[in-house]
Amino acid sequence: MNALIAQAAIQPAHAAVEVRICYNYGCMREARVSIHAATLARMSARLAGARDAAEERARLAEEVGRLYRLAATQTPVGADRSGNFLDQGVDGRMDCIDHSTSTTRLLELLEARGALRFHRVVEPARRTRLILQHFSAVIEVLSAGERIARLPPGQALASCNCTEDGLVIGETGKVDGEDRPGQRYVVDSWFVDNGEPAVVLPLAEWLNGGGPNVQ
Repeated sequence: MNALIAQAAIQPAHAAVEVRICYNYGCMREARVSIHAATLARMSARLAGARDAAEERARLAEEVGRLYRLAATQTPVGADRSGNFLDQGVDGRMDCIDHSTSTTRLLELLEARGALRFHRVVEPARRTRLILQHFSAVIEVLSAGERIARLPPGQALASCNCTEDGLVIGETGKVDGEDRPGQRYVVDSWFVDNGEPAVVLPLAEWLNGGGPNVQ
């Protein structure tokens, strides 16, 4: 458990939580953003409505955008625009290092609050094309057993759908359609203006150059 998750996990449920946001390229500047417990509770409730991993990813993209809009009320990052060219020289601009670092911290905060039921947060990914490189935050699909382990006490047994061999499976014997445990997806907020939903793509597609055509 990293320091951010450990800190968030021991915070009282009513306490505000602080997270550091990077900006001005390469984490040249960092500022603390305070997020009220009520805000986190609303986000957790929206994420809890997800019925499968794909829906959780869609909702997570929206929540990442909301967190960046909140960060813009306390830091200069409201000036950030998609890519690197539209906001060159502007205080509050964010490159992919700023985004991958900050988005990973935001995702870890949500995970530490128990808001992610279908995914875990893993290390950022890097892709290289010619002389250019790009970074993004990454999440990984959990196994059915890991998902049940994340449920509050008393809910795990009610959520268990087991075979005669004791194997935990979904209602159709599959894991969220095409999703399988261990599959990874990027959560890339660098592709969008501040406050817009992050772009979520399969890691393999992103590594192959997938995503909006921004520079």
